[in-house]
Amino acid sequence: MGIFGSTGVWFLIGAILVWFMQAGFAMVETGFTRAKNAGNIIMKNLLDFCLGTIVFVLLGAGLLMGEDALFGLVGIPNLGVFSDFAEYDWSTFFFNLVFCATTATIVSGAMAERTKFLSYCIYSLVISAVVYPIEAHWAWGGGWLSTTEPLFGTTGYFANVMYIDFAGSSLIHMVGGISSFIGALILGPRWGKYLDKDGKPTLVRKEVKYVRAIPGHNLTIGALGVFILWFCWYGFNGAATSDMTQLAQVLVTTTVAAATGTISTMIYTWIKNKKPDVSMTLNGSLAGLVAVTAGCAVVDVVGAFFIGAVAGVLVVVAVEVIDKKFHVDDPVGAIAVHGANGLWGTIACGLFSTSTGLFYTGSFAQLIVQLIGILAIAAWTIACMIGLFQLLKHTVGLRASKIEEIEGLDKHEHGLPSAYADFTPVPLAAEIIEADGIPAAEPAGVTVTDMTAPAMPAVAESAEEGAKLSKVVILTKQSKFEDLKQALNQIGVTGITVTQVLGCGVQKGASEYYRGVKLDMDLLPKVKVEVVVSKVPVTEVVEAARKALYTGHIGDGKIFVYDVEDVIRVRTGESGYDALQDED
Repeated sequence: MGIFGSTGVWFLIGAILVWFMQAGFAMVETGFTRAKNAGNIIMKNLLDFCLGTIVFVLLGAGLLMGEDALFGLVGIPNLGVFSDFAEYDWSTFFFNLVFCATTATIVSGAMAERTKFLSYCIYSLVISAVVYPIEAHWAWGGGWLSTTEPLFGTTGYFANVMYIDFAGSSLIHMVGGISSFIGALILGPRWGKYLDKDGKPTLVRKEVKYVRAIPGHNLTIGALGVFILWFCWYGFNGAATSDMTQLAQVLVTTTVAAATGTISTMIYTWIKNKKPDVSMTLNGSLAGLVAVTAGCAVVDVVGAFFIGAVAGVLVVVAVEVIDKKFHVDDPVGAIAVHGANGLWGTIACGLFSTSTGLFYTGSFAQLIVQLIGILAIAAWTIACMIGLFQLLKHTVGLRASKIEEIEGLDKHEHGLPSAYADFTPVPLAAEIIEADGIPAAEPAGVTVTDMTAPAMPAVAESAEEGAKLSKVVILTKQSKFEDLKQALNQIGVTGITVTQVLGCGVQKGASEYYRGVKLDMDLLPKVKVEVVVSKVPVTEVVEAARKALYTGHIGDGKIFVYDVEDVIRVRTGESGYDALQDED
């Protein structure tokens, strides 16, 4: 058995990689949502595992790993983790524990930005204690799905055909996706996501006429989360392999499906929207990984290729149908990635299994068994989740208030002004001190000197008495700033003020697509350049700016010219024309 035995080192290393998927999920969900909820999402992903660990030890492990009861429907809780310390199967326990946490955390993204933290914690406890352990027992704990004998006997058409879900496309991902859909449906959309016929925000699905895109705040963090998940998926799919040859096969099929899913999504969105969608392509990588998870050990490279290719298109279609047709708000695409592709991957085992699949043997037996398992798992999950979320809604409450949602859950749930502290307005130290009634002290090591400004000249001593002062404000694309700066420098304009701004002209910005939804970007990034001139003629400044900025296309910018009453140089008190001149 070596390191690949059930108690081997690789088995535990793979389980540790599965635990680290919590970091990947946290980053994906944080990056694909708004900054005002970043701390809340981090807390939920942290608590998923911590709360789940407690209840899995107390109840979940027994329901999953215990002796069969009720015709293979449930394991018998025996608290062996406490009573049989020396002989307990600790490797299998830890392996199932980290998988349980993964199931719970999928829902976090779909219900992000508007769920009460307390309600989410209760959900996490229930799915880890009861929902996941029972359905996982059916296939992985020796229950009724681990053999076809209870249903079909040992001979005939279904002989040697067992339900296939090697690493959890249905038992983990489909369950998480179904839970996400039910939770998001009962919870309702984020405020402002859907608009009625008058263009006003509505939470009523029947009133929805328009769908708004709400982009996430940090695509880089989201992408890093996807890379972490992809890396950890090698442990997710490969941990339970029995030898090095099978491990290598699993790593290859996992990689092929993920790569094909990524490319498939990129091409599909490129054709559909005229540009490849970045966030959706990242979802395509995860879709390929989810879909191949069930069959990674029983399909070949050709099967993995087609599983990933379908998954890449399916995730885009599912995201848009869920959003535009069902009007269920899923900020990160968890329902499509895990629910739709968990379902597809489990069905695909009945088609692409090299030993029992339809395309390789011509037999429908494996496909039928897969469908029976899917229906049973889905029915159990739907019943549990509807009951749980409705109970939460009518007791402790499921949804945060409107003001809490608009201002951010970080502030109201966790007392966190911002997860990005450097972007939080902070009062000056002197303001804080004076507000507390304490006199402001001089900073240590600083000698106070006479800071009285020199008196302004009683009479202006301008070399150009009565010279006109003009302010020129130029708004243009960020990409043209260097050209503009050089052009102004060449005509003698050296004093400029530059500001990064947002704005639009008469065209009202531009339209793009975000996750399949039209995104009207009415405020585009611009550069605002301000100069005040007297010696250099205004007409020369305007002409130089026009020549530097002109392309002949919409968005070249605008130039505004204003009269300036006066200019004072703070250091010397000079005013007017003299205040604008270089003293050298």
